[in-house]
Amino acid sequence: MSSPWSPPRPTADASRSIIERAHDEFVSGNADDARLRDVRGVVRDSWRRSIDGLVGVEALPPLALSADLLLRHRTAHPLAGVMDMIRELLIPGDPDDSGVAIAVGDAAGRLLWVEGDRRVRLLTADMGFVPGANWSEEAVGTSAPGTALALGRSVQIRGAEHFNRLVQPWSCTAAPVHDPQTREVLGVIDITGGEQVVTSQARLLVDATARAVEGELLLSRMRAESGRRRAPVRRSREPQHVQVALRVLGRDRAQLEVTGDQDARIAEVSARHAEILLMLATHRQGLSAERLGELVYGDGDTAVTLRAEIVRLRKVLARIAPAMTLESRPYRVDTDVETDAHRVLSLLDRGAHRVALAAYRGDVLPESVAPGVEQFRASVRLALREALLAEASLDVLLAFAETDAAATDSEILRLCLEMLPARSPKRAGLVARLESLDD
Repeated sequence: MSSPWSPPRPTADASRSIIERAHDEFVSGNADDARLRDVRGVVRDSWRRSIDGLVGVEALPPLALSADLLLRHRTAHPLAGVMDMIRELLIPGDPDDSGVAIAVGDAAGRLLWVEGDRRVRLLTADMGFVPGANWSEEAVGTSAPGTALALGRSVQIRGAEHFNRLVQPWSCTAAPVHDPQTREVLGVIDITGGEQVVTSQARLLVDATARAVEGELLLSRMRAESGRRRAPVRRSREPQHVQVALRVLGRDRAQLEVTGDQDARIAEVSARHAEILLMLATHRQGLSAERLGELVYGDGDTAVTLRAEIVRLRKVLARIAPAMTLESRPYRVDTDVETDAHRVLSLLDRGAHRVALAAYRGDVLPESVAPGVEQFRASVRLALREALLAEASLDVLLAFAETDAAATDSEILRLCLEMLPARSPKRAGLVARLESLDD
């Protein structure tokens, strides 16, 4: 089946530069600039909400869902059962020939699925358009997914109309999906690409897809109700949902952040406890006392030392994270612990190179000499380097070259030099750095 996203005939688009200038004036505080009259009212109102919400004009969207939470949220979301329908309606042919990315998000604007043309997905991932990222208006300003959710109706945003400058090379059309009975917003469907995704036909197709999804949800619900036997409902008190994050990038004394349904707390843990928690977070299946001792202390009989440290760590967790239990035989924590280092690796897997680099605050526990930490530290740094060498854009590579991880990496510096235009003023600095490495 052919793709509905064949590019439109090229047209002169002088309006884009007008909108760009109007955007620059608006975000600079000049809301009375005459060029704003050329900006559509729906866009102007969204820009104002973005300004009022203190949205960064070049801010990357926050990654709101870790890999584990994303998987659980996808599985439980009402739109999970209609994803095949969405794919068939929006990209009926070969996705890699479509030239667009389709995204499906929840009612909060968090993207749950991003599919479609691989090249488009790689390019848009660089601005944080990846599963798990928050694309609400509150997070990234004017965009089709976030603005459609804010208004409760379909929206088209063309290039420079986006509030965030990083998103302005793209255009998008999105429509919210409502619960067919309560009319509560369940999520949003979005198409992102070039000018072909903001035609009137594109809006009709996205709207029709949202309505078809709502109809299928209603039919599925009716079928389930007709076949369900009546049984007494037993209500039980749900346990408090707890998320635990360990921050180890660029710091020797890690931070443990515990977020529950009612509260959140952040506490610093000792260097040794950080090493133990990181090893348990990295080996979720658990570790024997002998193996954990090797990873933390190295060779030698460390059983007694480790046992004493575990006792102290349990007391610390009882105070700052009472919902966590550190179990023995094997040693493991009964709560998933997400580390900021694993988040960087997850972003790299999703192709979000720019977001991953922004999240990389430095080496993992840089002063630690624990063998397991040293190995993990090297693997994170290598994964970041290899991913950026393979697929990152020039501006991301240049930003990476300014970090400690790449300050003396001649291959990164030479690649940046090859990619820079011949007359770029940045070439001189790179040449000087390379010459200093050769000395």
